[in-house]
Amino acid sequence: MSDIAASLDLRDATLYYYFPNKQALVYECHVRSLERFERLIRESDAFDGTGIAKIRHFVAALVEDSYVNGPQLYFGDYSYLEPLQRETIAIWAERSRAMLEGILIRGIDDGSIVPCETGPVVQLLLGMLIWLAKWAPDVKGLTADRLMRAIEAFGFHGLESRP
Repeated sequence: MSDIAASLDLRDATLYYYFPNKQALVYECHVRSLERFERLIRESDAFDGTGIAKIRHFVAALVEDSYVNGPQLYFGDYSYLEPLQRETIAIWAERSRAMLEGILIRGIDDGSIVPCETGPVVQLLLGMLIWLAKWAPDVKGLTADRLMRAIEAFGFHGLESRP
């Protein structure tokens, strides 16, 4: 907690005023990450267009968000949290995955996404995006736009239906 407070130019006492311990602080980080993530899904689902357009919108928004705010946290390990906190995170994460699967299913229905098993596709997509945000800063001169072009070239070719 002392290191965290110092990195924020705060005193330990100030940080402890808001968070009684590191576990409470980390839980709030998970919650904030989930809020960001779910907002991106909802905005993408509301985006006007086909299923593949919504997925592209989501991927671009997540790449940009990760570029600005850092990688999403909730996809990491949260076994160290209290049981109720773990359950809250797990339920929220499952709801978010289901929302993404819904976009994929509607894309399959509108013909813009090839028929696929949506559960593993969502896991693959999320794994790629979350870990990429952690690894990508090592690429010299990488921008969110360059990263999105690489994802477009690699990731969407297999999802997009062909006439």
